[in-house]
Amino acid sequence: MNILSPSNWRSKTASKTLLILGILLIAANLRAPITSLAPLLNLIRESFALSAAAAGMLTTLPLLVFAVMSPFASLVAREYGTERTLFGALLLIMGGIFLRSMDAVWCLYLGTCIIGVGIAIGNVLLPSLLKRDFPDRIATLTGAYSLSMGLAAALASAAMVSLAHVSGSSWPWALGALMVLPLAALLVWMPQLRSHTAPASNTAIPPHGGRVWHSALAWQVALFLGLNSFIYYVVIGWLPAILAATGYSAAEAGTLHGLLQLATAIPGLVLGIAVRRTRDQRGLAIGVSLLTATSLAGLLWFPSFAMLWALLFGFGTGATFILGLTFVSLRTNNAHQTAALSGMAQCIGYLLAAVGPPSVGALYDAYTSWSIPLVGCALLSIVMAWMGSLAGRAIQIKPAPSIN
Repeated sequence: MNILSPSNWRSKTASKTLLILGILLIAANLRAPITSLAPLLNLIRESFALSAAAAGMLTTLPLLVFAVMSPFASLVAREYGTERTLFGALLLIMGGIFLRSMDAVWCLYLGTCIIGVGIAIGNVLLPSLLKRDFPDRIATLTGAYSLSMGLAAALASAAMVSLAHVSGSSWPWALGALMVLPLAALLVWMPQLRSHTAPASNTAIPPHGGRVWHSALAWQVALFLGLNSFIYYVVIGWLPAILAATGYSAAEAGTLHGLLQLATAIPGLVLGIAVRRTRDQRGLAIGVSLLTATSLAGLLWFPSFAMLWALLFGFGTGATFILGLTFVSLRTNNAHQTAALSGMAQCIGYLLAAVGPPSVGALYDAYTSWSIPLVGCALLSIVMAWMGSLAGRAIQIKPAPSIN
């Protein structure tokens, strides 16, 4: 039989198209269930009489789960297959969303943790899937993947306040409506369950004491990513509250929160070209870090231009994240070293990110002002620029010595 017959070609094309659609729908679930909580934080705090620090834990819990679970996702996928593990991740996300919308404080926190487990698995395995099945289209599909994440998160954030008001200021109903995202992805992903494949060799592995942990360059890459995560999750968790303090309505704050997340996807469409055209990436790393610092200073001193600062912040942190992930590949010599640095960077990055929202909430409880957190994050952005100037050099981590 001619494997290049029109019917076989059409079947293969349809299969690839369905796989890409499934990947994009899974990507749509990897940010929105967590970040869409922020526009409703004031309603949730009033409902359960939570302090700002306790409310900040709702952003911190999934980050702690990411730090613990992300490097182990590859082990689960090797046992059960990448496709089935991703299906299970979607079930966890949907179950966590359902539990979180039960209008009980323990359900709120436990559901958030379960969502974090599902997202952690997806964060690790989707890039591996792209590298395995679309090695010649990684840049294009990574851009589409980032856009899908940003668009879903933006629409969810912008819709949360309106959904809550439509249902009589019921935030549980608004959060529960997010189940449509994993449900759609589950339905499209089901045909992939026929496959049972292992993740790519450069997928993040559990952190361990190896050569990368003793490399200054590895720490520079990890801190560049980690500081960006800290700053991003502080702002993504508290931006609606910061804007409300300067006179914006809840609906306006939710819309700006959504625009910020949409802006994080834009660098994925243009940054790859810039990276390929530069000998090293020091200038890019410094530039996007300082862009983040500028947006934070603008948000503090010129809040009437909040839309501009939200867009600049989203672009700056989105570019920093993509650039940091690129460093993980560019600064390593082989797939094993890439996997080790990826596991190290994710562990450090998510642990730093987890510290941010509750610590900023505690600062707000103590001083009733957002000035100190914004100034602090702007200063950390400058430190991030310094780390980027080191991580962006065209050098690599020394390979482990061979054993004869």
